[in-house]
Amino acid sequence: MDTIADTLTIIRNGYLSRKKTVVVRYSRQNKSITEKLAQLGYLALVQEEGNGKKTLRINLLYKDNKPVLEGIRRVSKSSVRVYAAATKIPRVLGGLGEVVLSTPKGILTGTEARNKGTGGEILFKVW
Repeated sequence: MDTIADTLTIIRNGYLSRKKTVVVRYSRQNKSITEKLAQLGYLALVQEEGNGKKTLRINLLYKDNKPVLEGIRRVSKSSVRVYAAATKIPRVLGGLGEVVLSTPKGILTGTEARNKGTGGEILFKVW
């Protein structure tokens, strides 16, 4: 089961159905990914909830009643892993979007990874 793909699908479907909040399963990786999306300005707020079975409550962000997030696509899948060196990290829509990578230094955006000189697995792209 691909928890990253599940999380991205829940966020995408939440925007398509104009929901204000969505709830996803908690994992450290999901928390890092959603916090990175919030840092990029695609999500309003990420909150950890629950004691036993934790979840993440994500507030979606809209501007002039339009979703801030236009698209999100999983790149590296369980069947085909995609890796990139620091110099080969792709740009999304000529710099209008961003890629998110899993690196030895944690979950980083493409820009952060280029600046730190580290490559990694390209998890997804967002625009």
